[in-house]
Amino acid sequence: MTDTAAQDERVPDEDRKAQLRERRLAAHRGARRVMARFGFHQTLRERLARLDGAADVYDLDTLSDVYGDGVVEALETKVAALLGTEAAAFFPTGTMAQQVALRCWAGRTGNPTVALHALGHPEVHERNAFSEVGGLRPVRVTSEPRQPTAAEVRDFEEPFGALMLELPLRDAGFALPAWEELTEVVAAARERDAVVHFDGARLWESTVHFGRPLEEIAGLADSVYVSFYKSLEAFGGAALAGPAELVAEAKAWRHRYGGLVFQQFPTALSALLGLERELPRLPEYVAHARVVAAALREGFAAAGTPWARVYPPVPHTHDFQVWLPYDPDVLGEAAVRAAEETGVVLFGGAWDRRGPDLAVTEVHVRAAALEWSAEDVKAAVGEFVARLPDRVR
Repeated sequence: MTDTAAQDERVPDEDRKAQLRERRLAAHRGARRVMARFGFHQTLRERLARLDGAADVYDLDTLSDVYGDGVVEALETKVAALLGTEAAAFFPTGTMAQQVALRCWAGRTGNPTVALHALGHPEVHERNAFSEVGGLRPVRVTSEPRQPTAAEVRDFEEPFGALMLELPLRDAGFALPAWEELTEVVAAARERDAVVHFDGARLWESTVHFGRPLEEIAGLADSVYVSFYKSLEAFGGAALAGPAELVAEAKAWRHRYGGLVFQQFPTALSALLGLERELPRLPEYVAHARVVAAALREGFAAAGTPWARVYPPVPHTHDFQVWLPYDPDVLGEAAVRAAEETGVVLFGGAWDRRGPDLAVTEVHVRAAALEWSAEDVKAAVGEFVARLPDRVR
């Protein structure tokens, strides 16, 4: 074992991961070409500069918001109009918005059981918040890496008061069902007298896949949650949209949950700017994600990698997954080295272990990616693969 290898063995795993994250962020900030430049990669000064031009979307000479009025109400009105719902409520987080929505529905249906996918955000990323905080009982309709089917919903062995559908399903590759499949799933839930709630954190970019406008997609559900920062590049925040009576109750619970924040004008303004600037561009990003995905497949084939998977093969949104049969630490190091040495970031996120010598990462296509041609992508794949150890390839 070399001295360097011996030193690496002594570095705790968490410290090694932290060092790799720091290198990845530094390489990303200094790169001349990336797929996406997210706000959380920027300094405070750079983030504040995002509010330049806010006067184009809201009158800055009006008084600031206090406990949800003013610009926050304007944002709520805008979201309700875009989604075609009676009303909308601003929330500081999507986790809070969805807990409140499904708590309200449980009171109306008399059934606290929520049917959802095993890969749904509340099951994977929220520390059992539905049951620990909301008094809800989640049950898993399926754990397959796809959306639930109408048959699974119709034949589920337990009664449930609400069906929650994450559109797109992030941990299954940002997967969406076909429009016909979605309408059938919603109909199956209604046959069981259940309400339907859309976890639409990324619903904004689903219009291309469905071939339908936002209001028609949202109109299938009884309530919808949307995020302002995942695709719209706002500072944060979320909205719950649906019937006026439900939203009014949700605002009461928002107060009880501590979500009625004194002032939210920076976040609300950044959300309005996102709706103005980014929302119209999302179809362009989705279209280019398909170019990038095809080029990745061709690049890996040309580079002689033993196996590579882009999933979905034709991305449903502007985000998708790449799977490779290597240890995630090996892939992470190769990706950072390629970025440091070439100034081009192909894979800007972490690689996660999904089995022995099997790892997955997410590719996010945003405005910066529009500068990439298919040939640029294939060249970057070659640089990345060249930095994988020969003993692994």
